[in-house]
Formats: sequence, C-alpha cells, structure tokens
Amino acid sequence: MSEAAAPRRSPTAAPRSFVWSRALFLTLLSGFVLLPVYVMLSSSLKPLQDVSGAFRWLPGEVTLSPYADIWSTIPLARYFLNSLLVAGAATVCSVVVAVFAAYAVSRYEFRGKRVFTVTVLSTQMFPGILFLLPLFLLYVNIGNATGIALFGSRGGLILTYLTFSLPFSVWMLIGYLESVPRDLDEAALVDGCGPLGALFRVVVPAAMPGIVAVTVYSFMTAWGEVLFASVLTNDTTRTLAVGLQGYATQTDVYWNQVMAASLVVSVPVVAGFLLLQRYLVAGLTAGAVK
Repeated sequence: MSEAAAPRRSPTAAPRSFVWSRALFLTLLSGFVLLPVYVMLSSSLKPLQDVSGAFRWLPGEVTLSPYADIWSTIPLARYFLNSLLVAGAATVCSVVVAVFAAYAVSRYEFRGKRVFTVTVLSTQMFPGILFLLPLFLLYVNIGNATGIALFGSRGGLILTYLTFSLPFSVWMLIGYLESVPRDLDEAALVDGCGPLGALFRVVVPAAMPGIVAVTVYSFMTAWGEVLFASVLTNDTTRTLAVGLQGYATQTDVYWNQVMAASLVVSVPVVAGFLLLQRYLVAGLTAGAVK
C-alpha cells in the first residue's frame, strides 16, 4: 500500500510565496521598530564615557546609575507631574465636551449643523505654529488686563491643547455615535429616561470604544507636545517634552540619562496603549467608516 498522500492545501489558502513574503516583511518591520528601542535601552545602561565614544552593540559595562541620576540632574519629577496634570486635564475636558457636542450633532437637527461640522473639520487643516504667536499675545494681554495668568501656567497650556485636540475629538465621536442605533435612545426615552439619561445610560456605554480612542489620542497629543510647551511655559510649569532638553549642558550631553529618562517617561503611554488597544482599534475603525 502506498504511503499516505500529503494533505491538500485549501483552495482559499494563501500561496506559500505570499506567506513567506509576509513573514519576511513583518520580521524586517519588527526589527526596524525595535532597533531604536534596543539602542535606547543599551545606551541607558552604559556609563557616560561609553556612550560618548564609538557605539557598541553590547555594553562593555552595565550600570543602573543613569536611572538614579535622571531625577537629580534635572527636576524630572516636577516635569513628570506637570505633564501628567496638563495632559490629564486636557484629555478629560476634551472628551467631556466632545461627547456632548457629538451627541447633539448626531441626534438632533438644528440650523447651522452642517456649517458647524465643516468648521470643526476645517480646523485640522491649519498648522499649529500658525496659532503660536496669536495665543502668546492673547495670553500676555489677558494677563496684563485681568491679572489671570495664562502665560506660563498649566491652565493656559491646557486651553492651548484643547484648541487642536477638541475639534478632532468632536469629529471622531460624531462618526462613532452615528453608528450607534437610534432605537437605543428611543427605548431609553420610553423607559422614562431623559435625553441626558439616555446619553449616559445607553449611548455612552455603547460608544465606549470610540470614547477610548478619542481619550488615547487626546492624551498622547498633549503628552508629547513640544512647540507650545516650549514657548508658553516657564521653569515651574515646564513639561517633560521640553524638560528633557535639560540633560544637554553647554559642555556636555548626558546621553545615557537622556535615554534612561526617555524610557521612563514612555512607560505611562505605552502601558495605557497596551491596556486599551482593543478599544482603540475598534474606535478608530468605526470612526473612519463614517
């Protein structure tokens, strides 16, 4: 009796050449993405003289002192707290306002609705540097006229971040809330809920992936922003994105501490992204469809 024949490939299975090409491409892409991370990690574990010299793939001497020195070379803890407060407050305000605005646009008809949506979208066409000088002059004049310190304060930076994160958040949530069936709202209203009750008890839970996507976008945008933070802050309110420049002095650059600090400050964003990845992908996909 002849040997058993090799199992046949399914007619719908991808060709072997495609499978191998895909594996090779993903391997090269992974290496391209992870190589800078390895360089950062290895450099953060080297003494300064090793980092300043010729680059070596394997550290000749491993030390954890850069991770201890980053907190004393510059006030990293204060910068970290500033970034956390500013990014967190800007994210909360952006998401709360965007939920109400998107719910009104997706559920009600009113005069100027189309103009409002087009205006919200059109704000994304302008570069951020276009608003830098007007906001600077506006904050300074408001401070001189009223005594409200917006320039050099966390509050002024939060308002600044809302100017470009809020329009995008509203646009994203409009598309996502329109994908939520209106029958859910009507059922909630029949059960005795008011418009706000229907929003918070029915629509918001159903739209949670989209809300999470907007939350992650708003937080990451504020967390890594450099342009406005470098102009509208001072030594007390400086954020991480700008404060990391303090590791470069007139005579030297503490490259090992720069790499260590970059890894440390990336932990909150990376951890949050990994935890919310499932909601983020679903929210971005649904919003893109609309």
